[in-house]
Amino acid sequence: MATPNYGYEKRQRELAKKKKKEEKLRAKQAPARHGSVYVAPEPGDASASGESGNPATPAS
Repeated sequence: MATPNYGYEKRQRELAKKKKKEEKLRAKQAPARHGSVYVAPEPGDASASGESGNPATPAS
């Protein structure tokens, strides 16, 4: 009969713990990321160039 490979079993338990911990962290961060989504401004957008006001009206 083969002898048990305790090192392999320990490594599998450690990987399972790590995976569970990462899933918990991801679940905890998901609501925070879901509510505050950052949208990068378009390259031609007036807010990106620092101009203020309505881009449809000419600046005086």
